[in-house]
Amino acid sequence: MTSLTTHSSHWGAFSGRFAKGRLEIKPHPDDPHPSPLLGNLPAVADSPVRVRRPAVRRGWLERETGHAQRRGTDEYVEVSWAEANKLVADELRRVYDSHGPGAVFGGSYGWSSAGRFHHAQSQVHRFLNVLGGYVRSVNTYSSGAAMVIIPHVLGPYDSFDRKSVTWDAIERSTELVLAFGGMAIKNADVHGGGISKHTVRQKLSGAKERGAHFTFVSPLADDFPSNLNAEWLPITPGTDVAMMLGLAYVLVTERLHDRIFLDRYTVGYDRFEDYVLGEQDGQRKSPEWAGAICNIPAETIRELARKMACSRTLITVSHSLQRADFGEQPVWMGIVLAAMLGQIGLDGGGFSYSLGALGNIGNNLLAVPLPTLQQFKNPVPDYIPCARIADMLLNPGAEFHYNGNALRYPDIRLVYWAGGNPFHHHQDINRLRTAFRRPETIIVHESAWTSTARHADIVLPATTTLERDDIGAADRDPLMIAMKRLIDPVGEARDDYEIFAGIARELGKFDAFTENRSSIEWLAFLYETTRKALAEGGHEAPDFETFWERGELILPVKPDDGGPARTFLQDPVRKPLPTPSGKIEIFSETVESFGYDDCKGHPRWFPARAETSNDERNHPLHLVCNQPYQRLHSQLDYGDFSRSTKIKDREPVRINPADALARGISNGDVVRLFNARGSCLAGAIVSDAVMAGVMQLATGAWFEPADAATENAVCVHGNPNILTRDIGTSKLSQGSTGQIARVEIERFTGDLPPVKVFEAMRFVTRNTATKPSGHHQSTAFNGNSSASETPIQTVGEMAIK
Repeated sequence: MTSLTTHSSHWGAFSGRFAKGRLEIKPHPDDPHPSPLLGNLPAVADSPVRVRRPAVRRGWLERETGHAQRRGTDEYVEVSWAEANKLVADELRRVYDSHGPGAVFGGSYGWSSAGRFHHAQSQVHRFLNVLGGYVRSVNTYSSGAAMVIIPHVLGPYDSFDRKSVTWDAIERSTELVLAFGGMAIKNADVHGGGISKHTVRQKLSGAKERGAHFTFVSPLADDFPSNLNAEWLPITPGTDVAMMLGLAYVLVTERLHDRIFLDRYTVGYDRFEDYVLGEQDGQRKSPEWAGAICNIPAETIRELARKMACSRTLITVSHSLQRADFGEQPVWMGIVLAAMLGQIGLDGGGFSYSLGALGNIGNNLLAVPLPTLQQFKNPVPDYIPCARIADMLLNPGAEFHYNGNALRYPDIRLVYWAGGNPFHHHQDINRLRTAFRRPETIIVHESAWTSTARHADIVLPATTTLERDDIGAADRDPLMIAMKRLIDPVGEARDDYEIFAGIARELGKFDAFTENRSSIEWLAFLYETTRKALAEGGHEAPDFETFWERGELILPVKPDDGGPARTFLQDPVRKPLPTPSGKIEIFSETVESFGYDDCKGHPRWFPARAETSNDERNHPLHLVCNQPYQRLHSQLDYGDFSRSTKIKDREPVRINPADALARGISNGDVVRLFNARGSCLAGAIVSDAVMAGVMQLATGAWFEPADAATENAVCVHGNPNILTRDIGTSKLSQGSTGQIARVEIERFTGDLPPVKVFEAMRFVTRNTATKPSGHHQSTAFNGNSSASETPIQTVGEMAIK
């Protein structure tokens, strides 16, 4: 039998082999808690939903009038790779020559590969930069608000708090973990680039055995590991800032705050205290005031504040809290609470943003750099916050505000997407469908027929990690893995690098894009960065061939010294923070100077914006749209583990028994969730793990409209983004607000529509009168010599030097 081969994924290292018609997956032997998401991988080898050949939407190919309006409903024609390369090259040439690089949006948002070389985002950005640049997006759907507000308060994102608090410090020193938004263990199962050991459970259990206590604030009872006996404070979604202000009020009025720390290490505290005490607006932010908003008793808030003040306390704020209206505020307020306690920089104390949201956050930093593919410089200055893609496509030329700047949306003619699924990530899918009908051309690399692929004009079949060689490595993970190909490419699928190389050849850009290296030569070249650093540091530094043969390499890590927070605590004068004041900015003159009405100079309470008139009456329930436990985002929703959790083929929705009883809903019923933006079907789970007035429907079910031609489509599969709002958190960051929506629910009656999204795609033949060469004749790109007429040789076939 074929021996097991090393490989890696975002949810864990493993070995595998393909034998007797099936893919066998075995977790890494040193992983104490392998992720069940590995169970989705075998379906990659033979799923009917895989994209097997290049395909072109018929309306685009035949140049029908108004064809863009049929994106999402049109039929597809399969074509050869030679024709697909030419179609893509001709269209890129037309748009770049006629409209310039500012008319091209380089869409790549997602976790498409754990490998360092075959990382779709790096590949597409490198390719578009070779052509002259593209309009880019900034920040993420996960932490769009935090990535903007943290630099104003602490300095550059991911350089302070997330490098200062470790799991080891929590295990040895923390006495109280106060987790706003919880710390769901399912989230720690994954990490971008890979995770070789799932150790969060062990570290938290070690802290508990030493005597640490845990309190989490969330509408969901399972947002914290169940074995830790944590105190659950069920809170009305979107009201955490009110509770935080109530805690701050107790710290101030009972003189439990650390004035020495506040005076030496922060700026602007007095103005914030005036706000807490009601000196600015006449409203004292007392526990009674907070409790009336957040549904947590005033005495509970008082007792928690006192416990915080007499314990080594770590305050964490999850991604979820800042994926909502005014999402900057809970992150900022969490930092302020930690500063009031005077514990920032202490071992196991202070503040950590999104601890537990990724498996490696909280691990020690690596002591050597990782292999990284150069993307070249993008000369195009235009950009958008990533969650504003629909706004950009719908409103070219319109003004928008972002982080103190007044910008304008570019006029996008062509969208090139490789890696990610916007019909998973983005909010208000019906609005996104409308937006996707605006560009002249949409080109997508995909391994499966997702909704994004079904809204594209040209779909190019891309391999998954299992079908190619790569290097698996991630920040804060000490194991580098040789990701060796486990199966042959499905159908005619090609690596993203191979795809771009073929198109680059058509455009006369082959040498610039590939630098005349094959894929395996690139792996050896990129590996050299790490090998050289290992050698210089006196560590074992095997050559690439030895590493590849061994299958893995242990990397050195830096000592757990408290990071930047400890350095700042020890000497704030000589080691100031990279903020305007050099201190923690409880009040930011910079943010205040922007003049925004939805994000002012210090954290404060903003009531949630009404979604529609009579929201509470028409849509009385809060819907929490969190991350799934059965897959990573929407990846491999067709996998066995993900599909095993469906109810009558639908995504499960959890509802509190009282809310279910009031609506005649029982376990296993198919239900309809709805609001003014749309509706979806789901399978009901009646559970007291969600507080009354709240439901939970995870993201990631592939969008499938009951009638794709309908403007206000119903998703029969259970994608909650048919219900969420497409508005920014504030003018400061324009982050996603997709975590919470107001909805109503009812038991579904009538004929149940089937779920067909995982069935094989059907294709049609082209109109024979259509020219197979596409829209435009092939000419050299921007005056370069024409593409070679010799037979195309794939990059993987190039001789290894």
